[in-house]
Amino acid sequence: MQNDLEAAKAKAEATYNSAADLFDAGSNAFWSRHGRGTVERLNLTLGASVLDVGCGTGASAIPAAERIGPRGRVIAVDLAENMLSRARARAQDQGLANVEFRRGDMTDLGFPDMHFDAVISVFSVFFVPDMERQVAELWRMLRPGGLFAVTSWTPRFLEPCVGPFWDEVERRRPELRRVCNPWERIGSAPALREVLQAGGAKNIEVEERRDWQSLADPEDWWTVVLGSGLCWTVDQLSPEDAEELHQESVRWVADNQIISFDTSVLFARAQKPQA
Repeated sequence: MQNDLEAAKAKAEATYNSAADLFDAGSNAFWSRHGRGTVERLNLTLGASVLDVGCGTGASAIPAAERIGPRGRVIAVDLAENMLSRARARAQDQGLANVEFRRGDMTDLGFPDMHFDAVISVFSVFFVPDMERQVAELWRMLRPGGLFAVTSWTPRFLEPCVGPFWDEVERRRPELRRVCNPWERIGSAPALREVLQAGGAKNIEVEERRDWQSLADPEDWWTVVLGSGLCWTVDQLSPEDAEELHQESVRWVADNQIISFDTSVLFARAQKPQA
């Protein structure tokens, strides 16, 4: 399991360092939309202390910092330094001095028990093979009465565009075809609830939110590919195969007149019982 964990962390770091430059592109607006939506569901209070794990470019950390005010504090961690650099720039542009972006491993942060008023994981907990253990680690850092948020994808994520993308990948490099996505294990409300309960979370609410991201142009789909986890697969290809994949993927979107793709999510919220 430890070898699996180290491999998963190395892959996630490489992937999102590569994706960082396009992560905040207009056709990837769903990252920010769902980060902000997660924070809105928590109803954070002024002055709260917040931990955001797998923070990316600040999609949830920045709205959390806005919500809790200057007396509050957000600590946001990610493995991908390129993502963190963009997050720091965004926070500086908005004049937010109450959020700190750190390179860190959410499986081993070293914070004491009951240290935060809220812990947020948006599209990150599923990168750890032992999700239940990761939930337990995040849960222990919550104070009594503290709020816990986990947001994850549904199995429809990126459809209908992603199926043809994988078909084209398989034609070139069959071994790269992804059999399943890590979030599929928690891709339904009952499955996500079960993992959270197994990790010790209490008072759990799970809401499915249907959502679509518009494409202004077929080429926007390739921006999505390069600004998401799909970029790792592209990076494994030769430049010639990558360009062929690019052209075929965009052509499929154009030929089928696709103007949006699925970005539906599961929002989970839990609250630690008072001592």
